[in-house]
Amino acid sequence: MPVNSFENYPMTWKPTVNREERPIYQALAKQLEKAVIEGHLVPGTKLPPQRELADYLEVNLSTISKAFKLAELKGLISATVGSGTYVSYDAVSNAYLLGEEKPKHMIEMGAMLTDRVSYGPLYDLLQAMLQESDCARWFGYGRPGDTVWQKDAGVKLMNYAGIETTREQILLANGGQNAITATLAGLCRHGDRIGVDHHTYPGLKTAAAMLGIQLVPIRSEGDEMNPEALLYACKNENIKGLYLIPDYQNPMTYTMSVETRKSIAEIAVQHDLFIIENGMFHLLQDELLPAVATFAPERTIYVASLSKTMAPGLRLAYAAVPLKYLDPVKKALYNLNISVSPLFAELAARAIVSKGFEQMVAFHKEETKARNRLVDKYLGKENCLGGNSGIFRWLHLPSSFTGDQFEQLASAQGVEVYSGGRFAVGNVVPANAVRLAICAPETREELEKGLIILKEMLAV
Repeated sequence: MPVNSFENYPMTWKPTVNREERPIYQALAKQLEKAVIEGHLVPGTKLPPQRELADYLEVNLSTISKAFKLAELKGLISATVGSGTYVSYDAVSNAYLLGEEKPKHMIEMGAMLTDRVSYGPLYDLLQAMLQESDCARWFGYGRPGDTVWQKDAGVKLMNYAGIETTREQILLANGGQNAITATLAGLCRHGDRIGVDHHTYPGLKTAAAMLGIQLVPIRSEGDEMNPEALLYACKNENIKGLYLIPDYQNPMTYTMSVETRKSIAEIAVQHDLFIIENGMFHLLQDELLPAVATFAPERTIYVASLSKTMAPGLRLAYAAVPLKYLDPVKKALYNLNISVSPLFAELAARAIVSKGFEQMVAFHKEETKARNRLVDKYLGKENCLGGNSGIFRWLHLPSSFTGDQFEQLASAQGVEVYSGGRFAVGNVVPANAVRLAICAPETREELEKGLIILKEMLAV
């Protein structure tokens, strides 16, 4: 019999136990997952203490602990030291941001796509490649010796970020998310914990969930990650690594100060953390600040993808990996990649070393600034955060909307945006905001049409 009577005792979750269904902890974890998915346990609900549940179900405390651990690894719940265990706000959010097909009659401002100004120069380069007598070699399997000069191009790309590296430390991946996932797979074990911003890149969330890695939200100060909060997490949350987007953070748009970059690098060195630095927006900034990797070169895996500076369909990224992490990341990348496309790797390398590369980046900046001027015209800067050269904006909403409500209402009006709940980590309350991918519409005219619709919605 239970130690306490639960007949009239309020509990947010009252699961049942079938003694024939073994192991019991897995059955309980499945019940918890079902309750979350079906909406019986809503995000933010505080679950009963583990000892209380064990008493109620007449099972060992370790059974409840295992069930909670399994649910936490799936991202369903999040525990906070001294506060309790809560249903995660992002437990049922859709983290796959790019749908299988473009919604019909919809102005796309959700999935973060870039403008098309690089397509012409890339097409010209590709045409020239295919005219070469030995072009057939790019349609076979690539060999390690074939990538030597392509890695040299990667070294040059890293130099734009102020990172000194060697071709031996450059790894090629099928896009930035592939590089990030491989790094997590190579450096982490199931159950490890990684520090992140309280709202972060959804691709990281899906990769972590797949690998059983827990994301720990680090408290911010003025949106920017707070070094003191990171230090606290190192001492109390047992984090092993850190994921950062210092330049125009996705989705909150802040650019990390040089002082904070230095402080975070120092903490990583002191507490033996690895850092994954996502540099996807670095080249698009008007003021190029030093990468975190320049302050902690032996701790930082720097990922530079080409989806935002050339074309998303190129699916190529370069990772500069410190020697101490090189072998495990290389092995994980091979197992995830098999190999990158020789054709795309050659095309990307030629584009990077060409005289036109900086011009392509400049064209992107010019187009993006023109689009940001339209955003400022219709939505203003006070509540629609973001810089002149950012390819997305972070729109804070009035209290009459939640992010999820606004996303649904905008969709009904023919505009696709993404709510803050898609980016929130663990038990962090989602920001009452939506992300606007302002370069996703094919033309400025289409963007302007979408902005007018959003402005009219906010005026209601």
